[in-house]
Amino acid sequence: MLHMVDTSEPIASVGHTEDVSDDYALVRRAIEFLTNSWIEQPELGRIAAHLGISPAHCQKLFKRWCGLSPKEFVQAITIDRARGLLDESASLLDAAYDVGLSGAGRLHDLFVDHEAMTPGDFKRRGAGLDIVYGFHPSPFGSALIMATDRGVCGLAFADGEAERSEALEDMAARWPSAKYREDKAVTGAHARQIFEPQSWRRDRPIRLVLIGTDFEVRVWETLLRIPAGRQVTYSDVAAHIGKPSASRAVGSAVGRNPISFVVPCHRVLRKDGGLGGYHWGITRKRAIIGWEKGQMV
Repeated sequence: MLHMVDTSEPIASVGHTEDVSDDYALVRRAIEFLTNSWIEQPELGRIAAHLGISPAHCQKLFKRWCGLSPKEFVQAITIDRARGLLDESASLLDAAYDVGLSGAGRLHDLFVDHEAMTPGDFKRRGAGLDIVYGFHPSPFGSALIMATDRGVCGLAFADGEAERSEALEDMAARWPSAKYREDKAVTGAHARQIFEPQSWRRDRPIRLVLIGTDFEVRVWETLLRIPAGRQVTYSDVAAHIGKPSASRAVGSAVGRNPISFVVPCHRVLRKDGGLGGYHWGITRKRAIIGWEKGQMV
């Protein structure tokens, strides 16, 4: 979904009322043009020519009003349409052509840049997996544990009975083609090993099954190397995997971490030291960081 309003600066600071009106008219024309012609993947110069302004002015104006560049706007529409086509069982090549791209390679690059996954990975969505699940008490609320016969593949949190179904739905949506069944006996053994510090032993590590793209798995494996009590930034992770300019994709992969707490995405902070986001809530992220430090005393 596109967020079309930039509230980072008040309207009064933009200029005189007539200037604001003129700018809005240009932006509205730009959005209408891109909405109708996105499949042609128009370049900035063409958009600017349609508006009768310079490319630099077009870029600055559009981003100030919409919160993203014209190119990012087109990419967002393109990938949203591609998701729909792949969900409808279109082939990768057909989906690429249907959204105005020259081939499956460009669709692949677009998905990796914006989704941290390939279109093929998006299309398979867990086909062939058998996953058991169960809810168990944890220091951070009710924990949903998910596992295959090879180990833990998912860990999520809920703040009570009402949120359990939401947590299960959220996690299952990551692999919608997998088969699921509840088995608390199996997942209970994993829960004890994860949340009871007396069960933590170097000679008995928790077996993890990281289900994701190659890029995502590389990011998650990097998170596993962050020592307890330490924090890093998204840029640090990007540099570690040899993709220093991929902080955005790293952030997407961290957000998709399917095994919370065990794969310690809570140890990744913003560059300014802020906590950043956390899929299961900032309050829980603070609690996990504090609890973890308490175990080190």
